Amino acid sequence: MLSLPTILLRKLSLLTLAIASCAPLPPTAAVSIPPVPPGAARVWFYRDGGPYVDGTGTPYLRMNEAIVGVSQPEGALYRDVAPGQYHVTVDSYGKDFNQSREVYLFPGQQMYFKIVSLRDWITGGGGRNSGGYERNTFYVWEMPPEVAQGDVARSRFDGGG
Repeated sequence: MLSLPTILLRKLSLLTLAIASCAPLPPTAAVSIPPVPPGAARVWFYRDGGPYVDGTGTPYLRMNEAIVGVSQPEGALYRDVAPGQYHVTVDSYGKDFNQSREVYLFPGQQMYFKIVSLRDWITGGGGRNSGGYERNTFYVWEMPPEVAQGDVARSRFDGGG
C-alpha cells in the first residue's frame, strides 16, 4: 500500500505534467529564428486569433498543392523553400475569388501571407447558439513586410523549417 505522501507526490507530478503540456507556445519575437538558408526563400504564414476575429478552423496551408503547415488562430510559422513560382492556397469550405496567390520567390527573399476568413460563409441548423453550424471560407492575403513583421512577432510561434 502506498503512503499518503507518495500518493500526493504522484498526483502533484501528474498535475505538473498536465500543466506543462498545456503551456502556450511563446510569441515569435521570443524565439531565435535562424537566417534564411543560402539559396532559399522564406515564406511566413500567420493568422489573427479569437473566435470573433477569425474562424476557429485549422485548415492546411499549401504551396503548389503540397501541404506546408496548418493555420492556427493567433499562430505564425515559416517554411524555407527553393526559389521559384508558387501557387499558395489554404484549404477552405467555401470557394470564392481571390482566395489564393501566385508568387515568384527569389533567393534570400521573405514573403508574408496572412490567413483570413469569412466566418459565416455557410450557416444552418438554427444558429450558432442553438446547435447550429458554420463553415469558414479562408483566404491567403499577401502582406507587406512592414505590416506583417509586427503581426508575426506578436503571434504564437508554431514552427519553422
